[in-house]
Amino acid sequence: MDEDQYRSVYREVNANRCVFEKALNNRRCDCSRHERFLLATREAVGCLSEASLANCTVFLETLREKSRFALRETLIDGPLPHNKELKVQAGGTLALQQHLFPEQTAAKTTQDIYELVNIALSKYANIADFPYGELIKGVVHYESRPKRGK
Repeated sequence: MDEDQYRSVYREVNANRCVFEKALNNRRCDCSRHERFLLATREAVGCLSEASLANCTVFLETLREKSRFALRETLIDGPLPHNKELKVQAGGTLALQQHLFPEQTAAKTTQDIYELVNIALSKYANIADFPYGELIKGVVHYESRPKRGK
């Protein structure tokens, strides 16, 4: 299966593609609204709830935009390169979890993105009001893999 054909079939099969797919596939985050499936030996993630997907999409797009300076990007008009996107997705959700639940500061994974966004919405009432200053720190300090010693 060539890449163009894969993308075409992927869009047909996965109408509600999870925007946090990279972080979920990296096993740094989890979500109660996700659905995993295999397509051409690749693991894909869909969202079971359109309302949840809409909230997550707004959250991720806002997080990307607010992270622009920290990631040394002048313009972000879509997904970032893989490692930077993973920093935004996993680092941002971990920072939000640590902000909402300070007792989980040592956690290396996010338990449920859906619940996290809903709890933050109940506290801040609007996604634009989330504490992005603190979340950006999580994006900057996130390491997808520990650095190897020499």
